[in-house]
Amino acid sequence: MTVAARRKAGWWGVALWLAGLAVCALLVARATVTADISAFLPRSPSAAQQVLVDQLRDGVVSRLVLVGLEGAAPDSLTRLSRATAARLRGDPLIAAVENGERTGRGADAAYLWTNRYLLSPAVTPERFTAEGLRRALEEDLRLLQSPAGMFLKQALPNDPTAEILTLTDRVLGEAGGPASRDGVWVSADGARALLLVQTAAPGFDIDAQQRALALIRAAFEEARAAIASASAAADGAADAGAARLVMTGPGVFSVQTRDRIEADATRSSILATALVAGMLLLVYRSLGALALSLLPTISGTLAGVAAVSLGFGTVHGITLGFGVTLLGETVDYAVYLFTQTLPGQTARDTLRRIWPTLLLGVATSIVGFATLLFSSFSGLAQLGLFSITGLAVALAVTRWVLPVLLPEGFATQRPARLAALLNALTGAAPRLRIPLALATLLSLGWLVHLGPAAWSGELSSLSPVAEADQRLDEALRRDLGAPDVSHLLVIAAPTPDEALAAAERLATPLDALVRQGTLGGYDSPAVHLPSLATQRARQAALPEPDRLRDALAQASRGLPFRPDVFAPFLADVAAARTMPPLTRASLDGTGLKLKLDSLLVRGGSGWTAMLPLRGVADPPALAARLPEDPSARGAVLLNLKEESDRLYRGYRQEALTLALLGGLTITALLAAALRSPRSLVAAVLPLVAAVVITMALLTALGQALSIFHLVGLLLVVGVGSNYSLLFERPEPSPPLRERTVVSVVVANLCAVIGFGTLAFSGIPVLHGIGMTVAIGAFLSLAFAAVLGGPAPMGAGRSGHG
Repeated sequence: MTVAARRKAGWWGVALWLAGLAVCALLVARATVTADISAFLPRSPSAAQQVLVDQLRDGVVSRLVLVGLEGAAPDSLTRLSRATAARLRGDPLIAAVENGERTGRGADAAYLWTNRYLLSPAVTPERFTAEGLRRALEEDLRLLQSPAGMFLKQALPNDPTAEILTLTDRVLGEAGGPASRDGVWVSADGARALLLVQTAAPGFDIDAQQRALALIRAAFEEARAAIASASAAADGAADAGAARLVMTGPGVFSVQTRDRIEADATRSSILATALVAGMLLLVYRSLGALALSLLPTISGTLAGVAAVSLGFGTVHGITLGFGVTLLGETVDYAVYLFTQTLPGQTARDTLRRIWPTLLLGVATSIVGFATLLFSSFSGLAQLGLFSITGLAVALAVTRWVLPVLLPEGFATQRPARLAALLNALTGAAPRLRIPLALATLLSLGWLVHLGPAAWSGELSSLSPVAEADQRLDEALRRDLGAPDVSHLLVIAAPTPDEALAAAERLATPLDALVRQGTLGGYDSPAVHLPSLATQRARQAALPEPDRLRDALAQASRGLPFRPDVFAPFLADVAAARTMPPLTRASLDGTGLKLKLDSLLVRGGSGWTAMLPLRGVADPPALAARLPEDPSARGAVLLNLKEESDRLYRGYRQEALTLALLGGLTITALLAAALRSPRSLVAAVLPLVAAVVITMALLTALGQALSIFHLVGLLLVVGVGSNYSLLFERPEPSPPLRERTVVSVVVANLCAVIGFGTLAFSGIPVLHGIGMTVAIGAFLSLAFAAVLGGPAPMGAGRSGHG
């Protein structure tokens, strides 16, 4: 092929690259970014783990926003609570608002009142006999003298059997709630007014959660301004203006995490790019070469995000934050090309010389990350696809685009001073082999001493939530008495009605455990929507109007009730006998609908009823007694904390297995390519030493290793293999050896800068990856020099000036 034909073909490659960039940019602009932690949970978990995943994604707890109002006088805070709640109620983004007032429970109370005879577990044939009604009426007389007498007096004509009291206690359950001031929830010390908000959107819909949080802030700001203005106009204390809003909860964390990851990724990318650009400008002394050297990184990052968006539908924020890491590795390719292009050579000449080594180094990285694609965890697979795509595209741009864009006669100057210093250091480096061996053995002994304790065994290690936010969450939950879902009883069935019937059967052993004190209480979907068979049985328990009238007359004989006072009761029972059964649609418009949907969920092949347990005093006793009861057959008792940690440990084991498999595959690839035991040992030993000592340093600094440290170690192997291979590659002349050493050192500094900026991230995940790779990459270069040393120059080759 002539030079002209070659250049024409090269420009066609540039056009194809530009078209690909445009497509990738369009896909990235339309990509949906999520911070949902369930992306780092298994795609095909066990039945028990699926319940955990569903709870994290869409359970009732995932939709809760815990709100605190503080910084003002108690009276101002209670007024703010009422005003904020009033502005939120009725908005389609908000399913329910609770702050201690009874205002927000109108629809729920109406549902319970209208359907009390189908909902109350106390409805039995015996309850409506003369004897049963007599006992109910005598209890009514007693309760009329109690603090509940006012409410009972209003309900008595329609409900002498007090079904509504039974349901109110069971469903609306006010016992055990937070402290109250003027009918509004407050913290125990009175310094904070409390609200509990349920969003209508599922917890994993971060955009909807963000809109709901913005609505809460707007409602608070409007309420604060109105109250402060009214107080000032009345010459009262206007301290409401000093009040502030704090929020926590899964939705809050998801929105904050996405924003922080995007901000950290942007900040780290800008800082790393500026530092790397400054260093490369000193090396190249050309703005054009500097701009061209960043093209592989930009192209690889865009292509990686686009591939993840196409492959997974969403891009996790951690994957987005991972983008800055490509700067630390892919900029190396241009560094190798530019730094090793001598005067009188072309970029294509340089590529022909270094291409086999460069291709092998990239292949080792791709093989390492390819193992992540087989992970059952979509978040980890995202990181694998992102890295593989980014590396492959960056290499292709280096190979086929940069040589076309480089100006004719481009060459970098010989870095004389730097080369002399680096040659002296690399020449002396092999003297440190014995200290390095001792340091590696000492580190290995330290890791063996730590054993499993070196690794975090808790799912919370995946959490990107800052410690300050976690402490605020704990404080608000303690003040507010948020639902305790540490223990969960689940039972599956083919249809929702069968699942409800199964949940009803569980009431027998659970009620017994409550009476014994083993259990504080529980919730059940059947409380809000009984099964069809139970509803029909309760309707059948209601007597015909004439029988009920006679029984009521007999029961009230001698009691101080007017003969016609219970006429509404007779009408309500008659209506209940023939009313259509309740369905899920019957709860539309109530806060109970969301609760039912959270406790009765559709799975892959059926439905699951979930019964959260409260106040589990003796978990082992509970786990031992439940299986003994025939009514609990088929039910699974979950300790969500233990199950989540078990899930994480399985995740960690799988990731560790995949990483080891990746390491073995990389070693096999190097062995096949190098075809020399000495070269293989020289390439692998620095990586092994770097990984071992990096792990030891991280644990010695007090860090518990997580899955993301493991991902970082994979990157260390990928980046470090390039250094080992280039150190081992024979060069035909001393000037080329100098340039090779300089290119490797410059590439290493780029990697350390790129990953080092992530080490300053406030997101624990990004911090862990950044610190791991920054340390490991530097050690990989140092150990490659110590264990490899300068390779012999090739014989029979002409030198290059």
